Amino acid sequence: MADRPQSHQLQVHPQFGVGKGYGQQPGPSTGKVLLVLALLPVGGTLLALAGLTLMGTVLGLVVSTPVFLLFSPVLVPAALTIGLAVMGFLTSGAFGVTGLSSLSWVFNYFRRASVPEQLDFAKRRAQDAAAYAGQKTKEVGQDIQSKTQEGKRI
Repeated sequence: MADRPQSHQLQVHPQFGVGKGYGQQPGPSTGKVLLVLALLPVGGTLLALAGLTLMGTVLGLVVSTPVFLLFSPVLVPAALTIGLAVMGFLTSGAFGVTGLSSLSWVFNYFRRASVPEQLDFAKRRAQDAAAYAGQKTKEVGQDIQSKTQEGKRI
């Protein structure tokens, strides 16, 4: 008797969870039932709207197909012309933006290309060259003076 389960004890079943016996299955919770009841009208309404939209689209296609076939000698060249014009405007805009961005890049490159550093370096070199030339001129002038004084002594 010890190995037989009693009917009033709770048993755990791996598939159904906790229950009084193996034959009982837990039902859906109240929240799930209310959720299904709330979403059922919404889903049905959306399905009906989808059907109406499909019907309207098919009726519109049935009515407009003869018109398209009748006016196709005019509509096809007009569509091609409009398409080519739009493509031309878009291409022109792309080339314009590319050109402006290229010019902007070149302008910024030359502006950032350490021009102030190069100008400062050139100024310093010019000052150094001027100072060197002044010093050399002074030295040459002193040499000439000393030679002229030596010439007077002789």
